[in-house]
Amino acid sequence: MSALRTVEDQVDRVLAVVTVLEAEARPATDAAGRTLASPAVAAHDIPLFDNSAMDGFAVRAADVAAASDDHPVVLRVVADLPAGSSADPALASGEAARIMTGSPTPGDADAIVPFEDTAGGLADSLGEVRVLRAPAKPGAFVRRRGGDLRAGDVVVAAGERLGAFGVAAAVAAGVTEVTVTRRPRVAVVSTGSELRAPGDAPERGRIPDSNGPLLTQLVTDADAEVVLVARVPDEPDAVRAVTAEAVARGADAIVFTGGVSAGAYEPVRGAFDGDGEVEFVGVAMQPGKPQAFGRLDSGALVFGLPGNPVSVAVSFEVFVRPALLAMQGRTEIGRPLLRLTAETAWTTPPGRRQYLPAVVDSIAGTVRPATAGGSGSHLAGGLARARAFAIVPAEVAAVAVGDVIDVMLVG
Repeated sequence: MSALRTVEDQVDRVLAVVTVLEAEARPATDAAGRTLASPAVAAHDIPLFDNSAMDGFAVRAADVAAASDDHPVVLRVVADLPAGSSADPALASGEAARIMTGSPTPGDADAIVPFEDTAGGLADSLGEVRVLRAPAKPGAFVRRRGGDLRAGDVVVAAGERLGAFGVAAAVAAGVTEVTVTRRPRVAVVSTGSELRAPGDAPERGRIPDSNGPLLTQLVTDADAEVVLVARVPDEPDAVRAVTAEAVARGADAIVFTGGVSAGAYEPVRGAFDGDGEVEFVGVAMQPGKPQAFGRLDSGALVFGLPGNPVSVAVSFEVFVRPALLAMQGRTEIGRPLLRLTAETAWTTPPGRRQYLPAVVDSIAGTVRPATAGGSGSHLAGGLARARAFAIVPAEVAAVAVGDVIDVMLVG
């Protein structure tokens, strides 16, 4: 690795080879977390019919325009309309219908009087009702048909993630089926002869593999499917074997951690370097300087990330997550950014963009490092407190209290 590549250049190189995965039809109620390949279009209006926004009485507004506490207007109650009723009773002048929230309003009514604006309320009102306050105007407390959406309107646009709110809106609009992209299939591979399985007894020279669980959750959070989780020693043949297994499982992407730098035991570099499929570069960022990326003949993307946990988390957010979202055809592939004020001072690496695990105080509008140990890429404990990455440009020598910093929200 010689001259360092910019973060933007490396991201562009990754996204340039990403292709959107194939689409499939799924029931709207079973498509949460998927990205729409085609817009979800309303099959009917929302609301479906004019209905009451209040428990009260459907009236002709002109009949009660002069109502007051001193001069109540007495109306004859000729119908009772609970929610779910399909009745449309005729209302002559001087008549009203008791109505519950959500029930269709009678065609002859043009306003709702809430029960709080009557003398008797709802308890004893099936014969007559005494209206004490007039509706503010015709149409008061009536939810008009199509007031939210009309049949043919786009409920959720193509390229958007269908979340809980989107599912609810689609169902309310009569959408029964949506077209979504397939979830990317991802293999997660930790390299390192020093790694032990999570939960194994610790010993000198060996450490728990926290990268595997970290990436498994990050991949899942990116709405992708984990098809393989593996841990291999520092042997190129082991990397080749697990790559073949990942391809056999249909992986769209393989994410390696460790083995991509310039040390004596770098199995990912040993397995791929020189064959042209995977490029090994240095990127002007900290942590995450050593990176590898390429595409196999199978079409699977290969990401080689550094081995330290903070480097893994940062590299995933900067390079892998955008690629996984682009595979799904997502319109927005970047995390939200805020501009916040530094609560404390900290140092930055010369000539490299810094991504610092950070704690955000949303009330004070401030950001500070998540760990007192600085920005070391091995400080996995600080990740538990981090909800963001503070992003400091390469040309900034140090951050002072009060400086305004770009902050990427990740938690």
